[in-house]
Amino acid sequence: MAKEKGYTKRVDSNSASGQKQTSYNQNSGADLLFGRNNYKFIIIGIGLIFLGMVLMSGGHMPSPDVWDESLIYSARRITVAPILILAGLLVNVYAIFVKK
Repeated sequence: MAKEKGYTKRVDSNSASGQKQTSYNQNSGADLLFGRNNYKFIIIGIGLIFLGMVLMSGGHMPSPDVWDESLIYSARRITVAPILILAGLLVNVYAIFVKK
């Protein structure tokens, strides 16, 4: 048995077929891929994306006979919401690439 980064590697030789089988057993003290701060940043990023989507939604006209540009082309929908979505994506990229 060889020990590699929190995992125990076990190689079994099968005498009938001549093939080797490798299995990995996780040790109880194995490290996770991301740390606590990484997961916090991922949740914050998802929250920003969700908030941007909520701010972008809506825009239906109260009366089908009246066209109101301010409902569809508001600064909230065409500026603030896309900025929040992009910020959420950047936070998620940062959360993935930052070390624990």
